[in-house]
Amino acid sequence: MTYPLLHAGKVRRLYELPDPELMLMVASDSISAFDYVLDTPIPDKGIILTQMSLWWFDQLADVVDNHVVWASRLDGAEGPYPIPDDWQGRCMVVKKLDMFEVECIARGYITGSGWAEYQESQTITGIPLPAGLIHASQLPEPIFTPSTKAEIGLHDENISFEQVVTIVGEADAARLRDLTKKVFTRASEIAVTRGIILADTKFEFGRDSRGEIILADEVLTPDSSRFWDINDHTPGQQVPSFDKQYVRDWLALESGWDKKGSSAPPPLPDDIVAATRARYVEAYHRLTGNTDIT
Repeated sequence: MTYPLLHAGKVRRLYELPDPELMLMVASDSISAFDYVLDTPIPDKGIILTQMSLWWFDQLADVVDNHVVWASRLDGAEGPYPIPDDWQGRCMVVKKLDMFEVECIARGYITGSGWAEYQESQTITGIPLPAGLIHASQLPEPIFTPSTKAEIGLHDENISFEQVVTIVGEADAARLRDLTKKVFTRASEIAVTRGIILADTKFEFGRDSRGEIILADEVLTPDSSRFWDINDHTPGQQVPSFDKQYVRDWLALESGWDKKGSSAPPPLPDDIVAATRARYVEAYHRLTGNTDIT
């Protein structure tokens, strides 16, 4: 059975289904860095992203509805549509939504681009913060720091809440902000019981056929989130994260590739692939308690 391709993103592909209100979402093993989709895949990454998202959708079901109608889980159960063997565990049948054209980012700790901005202006995306914060310290409360959605090869741009209002309207902007902070808070409470700090994350929301705003795409994976081992966290120091940092560090520091040039990144060496996969697998094990991916 083949399905017409609707859209190809950095990691996921969307396919048309016979039901016009649904589509098939398939997560590949592709990995991106510095706005490039790399030639070297990370084995099982798409399965990990899908299964972790499904676990989180289940945990958050009483906080916000989501777009999942059916998903290919690792038990091999058949679904409403035939799927190829190599899509097992990595695909979901989801509702078509009217997606909001903003990335809904929540931050609970000061790091990354937020730390760089804070050192200059004592703000993150223009939000004033108390004096005296240090790198990797916890913020007084989670903050909503939205950004634009950029096409492949382009950068997302941080925007203010007022700009979100301009894009989606005041009522929807407030709802997106409140949902983002509410989901982040619940997820943080769950993660910390598993020895994991959720430093920041990105959500995507859409409006369904009933007019409700619901959670979509992936949720709380190492691709969309910064997870820290609670035992590795020391404010004022760099904290290793469960994500593609091995890839970024190798490209930026060891590969010899000029990320400001026009050439594509080189292939990843086997040890970087293995180390990156191991971090994704560890995050999946630690958070979900499942060991069905090894």
